[in-house]
Order: sequence, then C-alpha cells, then structure tokens
Amino acid sequence: MSVKISINILMVEDSDIDFEVTERALLKAGMKKENLFRCCDGDEALDFLYRRGDFENNERVFRPGIILLDLNMPGTDGREVLNEIKTDENLKDIPVLILTTSTDERDIESCYKMGANTYIQKPVNFSGFMEAVQRIKDFWVEVAILTKGK
Repeated sequence: MSVKISINILMVEDSDIDFEVTERALLKAGMKKENLFRCCDGDEALDFLYRRGDFENNERVFRPGIILLDLNMPGTDGREVLNEIKTDENLKDIPVLILTTSTDERDIESCYKMGANTYIQKPVNFSGFMEAVQRIKDFWVEVAILTKGK
C-alpha cells in the first residue's frame, strides 16, 4: 500500500503530453491530484508564485513545497523563472527541480549556478519517467526535510 504524498508541487510545463505523463507518474507514486498545480509557461508560474493576475484571490494557490520546472518554454522560459525564484528572499528556499529534455552542458551549469536543486533529463519512455518520478518522490518527499517557508 502506497502512502499518499501531501506535499504541494508546482509543475511548470508547456507540453500537454509531458505534463500528462508526469502527472500519471506522480499519481502512481502516491501524489494527491489536489496537491499538484500546473502552470503552462513561465509568466503564469511567476503570477502563481507572486499571486498576481488570475491568481490574486484564487483559493487554489498554495506555496509549493517543490517546483518541477521545464527550461524550454515560450515567453518567459525556465531559466528566467529559476533566476527569479532563487533571487527572491521569499521564494529562494523552495527546491527547484529542473525536468527538461536539454542535456546541453551550458544549461546544466547555468541552472546549478542559479541555484537549481537538481537537474533531470526527461526520460524518453514511460517506464523511465516512472522510475525518475519515483526517485524524485523517494528523495524529496521521504528523505529530505523541506522548509515550510513564509
């Protein structure tokens, strides 16, 4: 019997397919659907985190315990979102896990320099995705002690 994950996760992902595969993997790993919120681009993610625009008085908005962040998105991309999060005193303690197709060494190096907590290449098949998500859950939910934030 799996234990239900109650940590709030913000996933910033523009691809519907990648989101659906990740969501299925998280649900299978014990995630509660109500603890997962998706933003489809960087601008929406920043509005969510700062409770601006459509999220200003939205009861669905929460402080994420973990952020899963894609890099390559239209508009404000993941690199800009990461930089904004890690330079903001109220957000910088939230673990940001880069989940992307990019294996470019420059992306990896710059993300870590900006404060990313981990960098994971998206597996190409569902079983690989399941394994990656299970490992994320094992460490970030069951091992790591996360801050509650402000």
